[in-house]
Order: sequence, then structure tokens, then C-alpha cells
Amino acid sequence: MTLPSALPWERIGRQLRQPTGLAGRLLGQAMEIANRQPNRAAIAALDIGPGDDVLELGFGPGAAIKVLAELAPAGKIYGVDQSQVMLDLACRRNRAAIRAGQVVLKLGSFDSLPLPDCSVSRILAVNVAYFWSHPTPILKELKRVLRPGGSIAIYVTEASTMRRWKFATPQTHRTFDRQALTELLRNGGFGDDRITIVETRPALGVRGLVATVSKAP
Repeated sequence: MTLPSALPWERIGRQLRQPTGLAGRLLGQAMEIANRQPNRAAIAALDIGPGDDVLELGFGPGAAIKVLAELAPAGKIYGVDQSQVMLDLACRRNRAAIRAGQVVLKLGSFDSLPLPDCSVSRILAVNVAYFWSHPTPILKELKRVLRPGGSIAIYVTEASTMRRWKFATPQTHRTFDRQALTELLRNGGFGDDRITIVETRPALGVRGLVATVSKAP
């Protein structure tokens, strides 16, 4: 008997890691709903001003990019994602801002960002840290492109909630409690910078963590 190459839950986990094809497009619609409250909490933690230049890492269908553009009308909004499907959806959603030159979205690798040193004042990363197989190079890139005095907000669903979700397998997802998220940032080059982690409840029964890192001036 031939077994399927991956069980259904694991296939969902892989699609969340890097959406592709029709399944990825459908998943993008679900992600928009699931990420609505996490995006709101993480964006609030960044305290974005009208002139801030902002990078979103893993922008998905582009809902948060649209919010960032509204919050920083005099700034530039950058986004990098590893999924062509998500890039297509986000570009469609933010077509007017892209044409105006306010929003720039790219397909790329998180450990080699297409931005110069000290080019942004805020960085947003919601529900993507689970998929960083090698987080240290990614975090070092974030620190490289962040200006002194700038800040990063990283949202993750807390490990106790993630363990209840069948798609969040060890093959596709890293999980974080408060200590593990702190260690991730410390080991990634933010050992001397101020880290704040607060718990949030984006939905009934779901525990989330928002880590905010301020780069030393």
C-alpha cells in the first residue's frame, strides 16, 4: 500500500510556510481573517508615525501593508515575502499605493533583504517566525536594515495554543513561549537591545505574544 507523501494537516502546515497554487490563494483569504487581530496588536506596538519608513516581513495577502500605508502617508512601505502567490494577492490589494510609489513589494529571501543599511525605522513580522529554520541570519538582516532608535514587532501564537493545532507540526512550525522568543532575539543579535514581550488574546482561547525590540541609538 502506498501512503500519501504528507498527511492533510502537514500539507496545510507546508502551505502556511510557503503558499503555492490555488490552495495557497484560498489559504491567503483565511490568513487575512486569522491575522486581523495579531496585525492590529503588533502594529500598535510599533507606534508608527506619518513619516516612518516601514518593512513588513512576510506580508501575506497584503492587508497589513494597506494599514501601514495609511498610518505612514509620508513614509515608504516595503514588503518582502517568499511566496509568489502572496505577492500577487498583495500587489492587487495595494495597486494604487504601488503605482504612487509609496509601497514597494518584493519576492525575496528573508536572510538577504533587498534594502540598504539603516533604511527603515519600523519592522513588522506577524506569524512568520515559526518558519525561520535558521533565524540568526534573518534577525541579523533585520538589525542591518533597521535605523538606530528604530523598532521591530514580532507576533507569534504562544506555544500552549499552537500545540492544540494539528497543522502546527515540528516539521513545519517552531513554537515559542515567552522565554524561547526572548532567546530567539538575544541569539539573533539583539542581546544589548531592549526587548519587551506582552501577551495578547486575539481570539477566544488563543494566546499570542508580541515582542518589541528597540535598536540602540
